[in-house]
Amino acid sequence: MSASPTTLSDSQLAIGVAAGDASAETALYEKYSARVYFLALSELHSKEDAEDVRAETFLRALQALRQDQLRSPASLGPFIVGVALNVIREQVRQSSKTQSLDEEELNLTGDRSLESAFIDAEASRALEEAARGLKPREREFLRMYYYEELSKQEIARALGVKEERLRLIKSRALKRFRESYKKLASG
Repeated sequence: MSASPTTLSDSQLAIGVAAGDASAETALYEKYSARVYFLALSELHSKEDAEDVRAETFLRALQALRQDQLRSPASLGPFIVGVALNVIREQVRQSSKTQSLDEEELNLTGDRSLESAFIDAEASRALEEAARGLKPREREFLRMYYYEELSKQEIARALGVKEERLRLIKSRALKRFRESYKKLASG
């Protein structure tokens, strides 16, 4: 397989990895590496932890693909994201839930000031609070659409609605999210 990762379908990648094709493994990593890294970074807020999650995700995914454990080669993207989410959950469970301010200060890189870290933390809290103001189905839709990047068909199946209804759910969810966030930001 000498094609670039963007020209290979998920099915071709999964079949190639299962067959032991090293170029398919490389293409798989190139295609999904950034998605896994940014998903982990958005959840864990640590570059080092995100790197660890990415490495562990691809280790597990490659092992599963080599053992032909993927039911549908076409669902490779959601499979990779699912593995990454499991690794993230394990990482969160292993780390302590509370961290003192002193420890957070020690983790700051030289180019980030304490002020920018505080602003980032405040923005994260505001985003979380705005998300809590959504209905559960709207939250679930936004998570699947933006974080997991599932197809409309997969989202519709997971939510138990018709695909045509997703546009309305998305529109309402984003409108409610913006309104909630504006109230928090101005208040």
